[in-house]
Amino acid sequence: MGRWSPRPVAVLPALALAAVAWGAEPSGPPLTEDPVLTRFVAEALELRPEVRQSRALVEAEGQRAPQAGAFPDPVLTFGLQNDGFTKIQIGQMETSWVTLMASQTVPWFGKRGLRAEVASLGARQAQADAQRVTLSVRADLERAYVDLLLARDQLGLLTRLESLWQLSEGLARTRYEAGEGAQSDLLRAQLERGRLTQRRWALEAEERRRATALNRLRGRPLDEPVVTTRSLVDLPDPAVDVTLEATDLEALSPEVCKARLSVEQSAKRVELARRDSFSDPTVSAGVMPRGKLEPMWLLGVSFSLPVWAASRQSAAVSENELRASAAAEGERALRGLLRQRVRERRLLLEAQVRSNHLYRVGLLVQSESTVTSTIAQYQVGQVMFASVLEALAGYLADVNGFLESVAAAQRLETAQRELSLEPAGGASAGGMGAGVPGAGNAGAGPASFAEPGGTSSPGM
Repeated sequence: MGRWSPRPVAVLPALALAAVAWGAEPSGPPLTEDPVLTRFVAEALELRPEVRQSRALVEAEGQRAPQAGAFPDPVLTFGLQNDGFTKIQIGQMETSWVTLMASQTVPWFGKRGLRAEVASLGARQAQADAQRVTLSVRADLERAYVDLLLARDQLGLLTRLESLWQLSEGLARTRYEAGEGAQSDLLRAQLERGRLTQRRWALEAEERRRATALNRLRGRPLDEPVVTTRSLVDLPDPAVDVTLEATDLEALSPEVCKARLSVEQSAKRVELARRDSFSDPTVSAGVMPRGKLEPMWLLGVSFSLPVWAASRQSAAVSENELRASAAAEGERALRGLLRQRVRERRLLLEAQVRSNHLYRVGLLVQSESTVTSTIAQYQVGQVMFASVLEALAGYLADVNGFLESVAAAQRLETAQRELSLEPAGGASAGGMGAGVPGAGNAGAGPASFAEPGGTSSPGM
């Protein structure tokens, strides 16, 4: 039998072009200026019930201050005093009369203003809550949008992997028919192509799930198609903002702002508790008609006696002083936690951006070259089919790791804009996940590509 003559590898230039597309420097607008996402955010801020709920609560809290600063309702008293039980003696007996009296309690000087200030600070805390809802709605949409782009890019990666396995199967068939390769190589290639169908079903379901989640977040019907116009790799890497840690985060973070307002509110409550030790006078005025006799009138002022001030007002002052101290400590704790989270995300983002750059300028090109070289060598019989499996595993792990790394960088920047207090996740290691289809255990790759019945993470 004559020596087998290899056919030209005509599909490899397409692979090279694909690697250039994955690793090309992004040229589109950043995530915050993406026109599709901008439209989604506008829809969410208009349609989301959580946003409308927060606005209604702000308006409701704003109605507390007028109530708290108002005078107590006056009391109108109607009465009848009569001598004896047999008949009405008004006009006949001097001590029989009809009583018409009005009373008005007047809060001690400064109490009304303090109560109004306490309620007003509560309304400003509701505004901070509404600001947090707005930030979270925007951030949740950004994350859902990035997740959807990631799922669709992973579907594109799966399509590319299918073409590579088709190429590998064709080479294995040609070598087997020429007597230069083992039948197991052909069977393994066919097996892996069948497994890819299962992966596609799972990934398509994940893509639909993420589209459903995005529709809910933007306040649209769950089954409405979500049209995206760009790839995840088109998003420029976020700029690392080293000045954020030095800014006044109190003015930016709703939680810190709310804690500061709570401190002010507690101080006002202490002052109000001290003024509560002064009795509120009640002014009364009345007239007592007596029929034919000359009417009588009265005018009086009454005070409550602070007999139990030691056990009530003093305790109220102590209670509010302790609450004010606790609020101040809570504010300091929040400030420290926020600065920690901002610094953590900045450090992780720096590492993520460097990793993305390394992918673009080196790893993806090298991985593509490895696949090209390995397939070419297998075609001429210089390497075993196991080397093709390993090369494809590495290529898939590198491309998927790059996609995960780009998504992780965007999520970190989103959390930074959100001023989230949640712990920052570790930087994406890229390609350190579960096994890759078509490669056995030769490489690592995305969790969504794991074997059926295995563990899959929501991220991929």
